[in-house]
Amino acid sequence: MANTAHLMRRQSSRDLYAQRSVDRMEMKELRGRLVTMENGHPSHRTHVMYGATNEAFEDTSPNRRSSETPTSKASSAEERAGIKPEGGEGERESWDSKLTFLLATVGYAVGLGNVWRFPYLAQKNGGGAFLIPYFVMLAIEGIPIFYLELAIGQRLRKGAIGVWHQVSPYLGGIGISSAVVSFNVALYYNSIIAWCLFYFAQSFQAELPWSECPKKYFSNGSYTTEPECAISSPTQYFWYRTTLQISEDINHPQTFNYKIALALVIAWILVYMCMIKGIASSGKVVYVTATFPYIVLVIFFFRGITLKGMSDGLIHLFTPKWHTILDPVVWLEAGTQIFFSLGLAFGGLIAFSSYNPVDNNCYRDAIMVSMTNCLTSMFAGIVVFSIIGFKATMVYEKCLGVRNETLLDIFGPGYKSMVFPEPGQMVTVDINGNLTKLLMPHLPECDLQKELDNTASGTGLAFIIFTEAINQFPGAQFWSVLFFLMLFTLGIDSQFGTLEGVVTSIVDMKLLPNLRKEYLTGGLCLICCILSMGFAHGSGSYIFLLFDMYSGNFPLLIIAFFECVGIAYVYGVKRFADDIELMTGTRPGIYWLICWKYLSPLAMLSILISSFAELAMEGSGYEAWIPSEGDTVKKPWPIWAVLLVVVLILASVLWIPGLAICRYFGYPIIEDEERAWFPAEELRDFHGIEPRPVSATETLLFCTRPDGSERCCWPGCCETDDDE
Repeated sequence: MANTAHLMRRQSSRDLYAQRSVDRMEMKELRGRLVTMENGHPSHRTHVMYGATNEAFEDTSPNRRSSETPTSKASSAEERAGIKPEGGEGERESWDSKLTFLLATVGYAVGLGNVWRFPYLAQKNGGGAFLIPYFVMLAIEGIPIFYLELAIGQRLRKGAIGVWHQVSPYLGGIGISSAVVSFNVALYYNSIIAWCLFYFAQSFQAELPWSECPKKYFSNGSYTTEPECAISSPTQYFWYRTTLQISEDINHPQTFNYKIALALVIAWILVYMCMIKGIASSGKVVYVTATFPYIVLVIFFFRGITLKGMSDGLIHLFTPKWHTILDPVVWLEAGTQIFFSLGLAFGGLIAFSSYNPVDNNCYRDAIMVSMTNCLTSMFAGIVVFSIIGFKATMVYEKCLGVRNETLLDIFGPGYKSMVFPEPGQMVTVDINGNLTKLLMPHLPECDLQKELDNTASGTGLAFIIFTEAINQFPGAQFWSVLFFLMLFTLGIDSQFGTLEGVVTSIVDMKLLPNLRKEYLTGGLCLICCILSMGFAHGSGSYIFLLFDMYSGNFPLLIIAFFECVGIAYVYGVKRFADDIELMTGTRPGIYWLICWKYLSPLAMLSILISSFAELAMEGSGYEAWIPSEGDTVKKPWPIWAVLLVVVLILASVLWIPGLAICRYFGYPIIEDEERAWFPAEELRDFHGIEPRPVSATETLLFCTRPDGSERCCWPGCCETDDDE
């Protein structure tokens, strides 16, 4: 009976809270309507909202009360829209629908790495067995940090700099570091888009220019096949010599590549056009850029499963090699792939979520987008390896044809029953009844598994191996247009998502308060366009590789580590969980709190230390193209390149300790004292959330006091903390 009475009191309390919430919201809406009637015309201030009023954003969580009155249910979105920010916060941009936000986030997270890095890593690191470390790292690293960034951006309503400054003035450097890394990555990432545009334009020729080797003509009118192409392949020659106009090393850029420079200019203009109106323009663009890659992947999937050798490619990809699970390098590469394929720590996710309404279900978004990203990687792997299986089978059968033709010419039809000695040895054969001694020739080695293993990652997969496979298709021009248009759309929405993190941070910090956002975006794109000309010469691809390897990897891992530390040990996991409960109506489970406080920081730290250890043991270098050999040779980075790497890393991460030190000594770098408006009481009433006692589990795991505050509970600090 006591339990029944307690339940009734609790239910009555919730009904009272709900009624108070409705009354308060109706009064605020009425007050807003009265203010708007100025000179007989409604004021635009009526429509200033915190978030979006689109019906797609309406909360459908189970915690929403079903016993609301018809009036409150019908106008709930309008009532919340009528809540005005306290403290005079200005109007903030918002997504026009939930679908737009989801497409933008999916487009940002799903990028080129899903298509040209995951399949390579899977077949390299154990095939189907690689999926175990992949999904484990997704669970303890990928989704928790993705969820964290969406939630903190939605809660504090600012870009990365403003968010981390509000978490703690000593942590504002995290946001600056994210903006610097985003700028560096956006700077070189557009080179990929430029290369895709160049190949896309070349795909409209009657014969694909990388399908055959070009001819070298002499003064007497005769010609021969270009020697460099003859010893390599048409696709390699077109990539290295025609597209990149590559030099033999990074120190001697031979020519300026005007074709790629023009493609870069076009790429930056397209990025600016997508971002010119902020999320108002990019939100419309994502309906194309986020969906088109899936359309093309489905088309390539149905094409791929009809090809000869498709099954060999898929068996090679998914056959598990269980011993690889014990290899720590496999876990390192799984964690690294998860981290970068989701676009964590760039600040783009924080910027995107800051435009959401205050009660958006960020937990559902995090799960949905993360799983979409990973399933896209697996689907892309199936598409890529069905086509690679076809390409390997064609090469293997062509090799067998050449081998059998050579043997038939030398030994006649009887070669099929012969046992051949080593190349260069004498062999006695019966030719037309006469015993004849012949020298055993060198035969081409035909090995299907070796061809399947010959899979590159990154640009090598897209611009060499995949184009070579497309050459074998009937109507190769059509497939080439589709493929490079898909790569372009995959790249450009990730690009403006990355750049949006920089723009939003600058706008929110009011660094250039009198400059309109479209001018700021244009100026940023212009600066990036000028700087990106450093990738448009003979050594440009080597500098691109240097940026790709070092400008993002280490800094982003460090930033993500400090993000987890900032939320778990400065902001507080209980406080963060309380905020999420207010926004979504559902409290995060204990698993997510453990990830934020322990598992995710440990995963970041482990990947970071392992990466540094691997770099120290194996060294680093770049693959330089040697024309005389028609192949690449690994060369060490010169001293100036190593110094550039150090500058890129330090310029990104030194903001974190540097800003904290300046703040400690009374020299604030960031002056953003305007707190984020958050209608805690209204949300608490709306969701019917009541104060809850601190559980024994929270006290044990997170050192939470009975009053809800958190303390240090490690040995040696309990006594000091309690005394205080």
